[in-house]
Amino acid sequence: MRAAIASATAISTRRIQKPSMHAFRGPILAYALAALGALVTGCAGKAPPPCPAAAPCPACPACPEARPQPPDVSPSVSPSVSPSVSPSVSPSVPPSVPPLAPAGFDELPGWRVDDVAEAWGALRAGCRALRFREHWRTPCERAAALEAPDAAAVRAFLEANFVPYRAANPDGSTQGLVTGYYEPLLRGSRERRAPFVHPLYAPPDDLLVVDLAAVAPETKHLRLRGRLDGRRVVPYYSRAEIEGGAAGVAGRELVWVDDAIEAFFLQIQGSGRVRLESGEEVRVGYADQNGHPYQSIGRVLVEQGELKPGEASMQGIQAWARSNPARLAELLNRNPSYVFFRELAPGDGGPIGALGVPLTAGRSIAVDPRFVPLGAPVWLATTRPNTEVPLERLVLAQDTGGAIRGPVRADFFWGTGAEPGALAGRMRQQGRMWVLLPRGMPAPQ
Repeated sequence: MRAAIASATAISTRRIQKPSMHAFRGPILAYALAALGALVTGCAGKAPPPCPAAAPCPACPACPEARPQPPDVSPSVSPSVSPSVSPSVSPSVPPSVPPLAPAGFDELPGWRVDDVAEAWGALRAGCRALRFREHWRTPCERAAALEAPDAAAVRAFLEANFVPYRAANPDGSTQGLVTGYYEPLLRGSRERRAPFVHPLYAPPDDLLVVDLAAVAPETKHLRLRGRLDGRRVVPYYSRAEIEGGAAGVAGRELVWVDDAIEAFFLQIQGSGRVRLESGEEVRVGYADQNGHPYQSIGRVLVEQGELKPGEASMQGIQAWARSNPARLAELLNRNPSYVFFRELAPGDGGPIGALGVPLTAGRSIAVDPRFVPLGAPVWLATTRPNTEVPLERLVLAQDTGGAIRGPVRADFFWGTGAEPGALAGRMRQQGRMWVLLPRGMPAPQ
């Protein structure tokens, strides 16, 4: 489970994760401690100490002015984007324009050029998850009756069953950020032996996930991660503490891999594959996260003068890591966020996205589901990584990501392995989006 990868000062992405792919799902302690205080003993009668508006309070009461962080939607997060980069739409600030406005198919650049039949398999896969929903029942039944249609037949199907909506930001602009993500392929072993010394852990037993929706409905999309310290719930261990042995992760190893920086980027992507020495491939996906906010190690390297802004891509960070192995652990620990995995059933398809279906290389994207319904066809008009070459095609909204925020925001899934990773690592483009909704389906507001 983007979005997903080259940013001068930010490298994260989705989803994280998303899980689901790419993804994560964690910077929430500042907001949730207020509601959690009612559940934890020892706080009664204490006066809340003064604290900054955007920082977690050191005691049980929370600062009333602290703004909640965006919900942790999916682990699919692309390494190019830190949550501070992507646009975020606050529910308390009404947009000046609707996020989706009716449009026509003739407005879609390249609509008659793209081989939309390449996206047909992804659309049919999405119907497995959508076919029983009210507005999707009819188009999915009609799609099931079409076997291997050509591009003309797919275009005719979409024009007959869907209505395009132009996506716009709250300020009315229609340009947004398009990043890329991929499914990493690592080398590993079921047993710890050199060079396979870096573990991928399943969630530890002492990791608590607290759902506060029953006492604070406004937190229904938030989850608080923590652990018990006596009768108190405290934040879970940071990356440095987990790596240092403080957490109860011994015995929770799924596999061991041979490269610490590759394991780090696997956590950012949220899912991937590990090829064992026997040739077997183990698929792992996002299971949980320690609840700490993501911190960009690319930004750290730029601030320290180790990399120039234009070098802080995934590839630039990997190159720095290879040249500075003795300093790598210190750098990685600057990001306190840590992702835990689960082993997935083997399969030949792509990783499972937030929609619950395999992602299709070049035809699946991660989106913000507040504005783009999962499963919807999307017409994406952007450019290929680091070029002005148009990339205009039909894609399917099948994933989400912690850094994917706003109506005009997408994380493009490039595929599995080194070459897709290189493309994803360079992708940080501007783009426009049109969302295709089934006829009769109201647009999200």
